[in-house]
Amino acid sequence: MYYHIIASGSKGNATIIVSNKTVLLIDMGISLTRLTEGLEEINLSVKDITGALFTHNHADHISGLKFISPKIMYALEGTLPTSLSNVVNLNESFTIGDFVITPVKTSHDAINPCGFFIKDKEESLFYMTDTGAFLEDNLPIVKNPTYLIIESNHDIKMLLHTNRPFELKNRILSEYGHLCNEDSAIAAISIIGDSTKEITLAHLSEEANTPEVALEAYDKIFNHFHINKDKYIIRCANQWTSLSGGDLPHED
Repeated sequence: MYYHIIASGSKGNATIIVSNKTVLLIDMGISLTRLTEGLEEINLSVKDITGALFTHNHADHISGLKFISPKIMYALEGTLPTSLSNVVNLNESFTIGDFVITPVKTSHDAINPCGFFIKDKEESLFYMTDTGAFLEDNLPIVKNPTYLIIESNHDIKMLLHTNRPFELKNRILSEYGHLCNEDSAIAAISIIGDSTKEITLAHLSEEANTPEVALEAYDKIFNHFHINKDKYIIRCANQWTSLSGGDLPHED
């Protein structure tokens, strides 16, 4: 299994997960051109997408919906503003090609927001962004993934010093908003296990965070809980450039 995060942030999101010939797209909040370019980076095209999963109904996750066939869309009830034949349910697994996928509840101000636990025969990945809290009831399903893609949206002090309206700051800081760096790291510690290899921090705010600040927070939290972070590859996804991870195919 490998993943390719084409875009991650408030201006658009799209992530590709691949196992053998099965290609999943998680969210489509970017242009068709950007999606096409991102797929070309891993020698794939839009026609190779087997299934498209959607986490929630905010524009930065569904604005490119029209470029995807409804036949391959999968989401919870009420997530998409279109007729959907593949309605899935929280905590109920379904299969797309080589993947078994389980939607789990997240805490966000959207209709039925969710994350996805995705596994093939050998590895697993947990994808969770856009949540104000990690719901520990999900742990029996998502514990110990091979790869973790988790929101690390903001530094609290940086957010409070932005010129954003007070109401927006409160929304982001609420349990239905976005994870700050420290809460992200605490959630990651509860999720990871002996099988975990990589932790990718996603949906970083361009105004209220930086990769350096996010990774420093992870250092502090991991050290506080006496977790050896050197056991893991920990990186930050980006709004404008792609990031690949997992068991990437080797070129001949």
